[in-house]
Amino acid sequence: MRRISRLTRAAVGVASLALAATACGGTSSEKDSVDSGTKGGKGLAIAYDIGGRGDQSFNDAAYAGLERAKKEFGYATADIEPTEGETDADKEQRLASLARQGHNPVIGVGFAYGPAMKAVAAKYPKTTFGIVDSVVEGKNVASLVFAEEQASYLAGVAAAKATKTKTVGFVGGVDVPLIHKFEAGFEQGVKETDPQVKVVSQYLTQTAEEGGFSSPDKGRAAAEGQIEKKADVVYHAAGLSGQGVIEAAAKAGVWAIGVDSDQYQQEALAKYKDRILTSATKDVGGSVYALAKSVKDGKPLTGTQTFDLKVDGVGLTETNPRFAAVPGLKDAVAKAKAGIIDGSIKVRTE
Repeated sequence: MRRISRLTRAAVGVASLALAATACGGTSSEKDSVDSGTKGGKGLAIAYDIGGRGDQSFNDAAYAGLERAKKEFGYATADIEPTEGETDADKEQRLASLARQGHNPVIGVGFAYGPAMKAVAAKYPKTTFGIVDSVVEGKNVASLVFAEEQASYLAGVAAAKATKTKTVGFVGGVDVPLIHKFEAGFEQGVKETDPQVKVVSQYLTQTAEEGGFSSPDKGRAAAEGQIEKKADVVYHAAGLSGQGVIEAAAKAGVWAIGVDSDQYQQEALAKYKDRILTSATKDVGGSVYALAKSVKDGKPLTGTQTFDLKVDGVGLTETNPRFAAVPGLKDAVAKAKAGIIDGSIKVRTE
């Protein structure tokens, strides 16, 4: 993007409820990495997932976290775009290059960085690494994961309350376990709110390399197909492809539900905003900032750090004034959120 989305949750609060911080180890033979984000004036660096900066969603949220850290800590940051058709070796080289330059922490945005992260982290034990949406074992690795199914459940509640045709749609970018969490939570939220509502689902591609997260045209076509089947609310978990979903919904005069960031507030989607009912958010920016702050404070987070409804790591936006105008919607979402937090509602992940 060439624009920054504004996050609404404070990362410091999220970090305080994450797992206890653990200092990373190091060896005296490692010459090319540093153990503090202030040495050499270099700190946080992120390597983007498919779609890169400008997706108005996942990657842009990570960039917002980087910008916050850069402004607050006053150090040099770096952010690097993916390349088309890249291999794990390409990702490994990218992460290693950032570590050699002295950036700390180094974060891979997206589960695709898993194999590369495991290999590189072992080679640079004084550098703290982070990976978003995946769990990688390593003494100097923080796995930043989210309860996407919880936010998606709330999106399902909203869809069930807003639909008039009793048909709603789900568009997943790629047919992988992570996106299955979004679909599972959404469908459960719909059905437990109104069992009469039908959910029509479609995945754009089987692999990320086929463009499932980076092809607005694919998203547009999928949404149009669901709208033809009478869906009047369409929820996407498709990254950049979701722009096409939102465009199709707006042009058809039905509701779209955004993902990851508050898409109602994004300038690139401004002409469609009136039809963006809400967005199921995950505070990727907050998690990125939290890891950067932990390194800056000399107490790097490591291990699995889970961001859920209880710590405002995920949520559902209410910024569109029309959200409150849908009968019963606001109260239903509030009740569902309370139920998930107190454990009376158990949300499926598949």
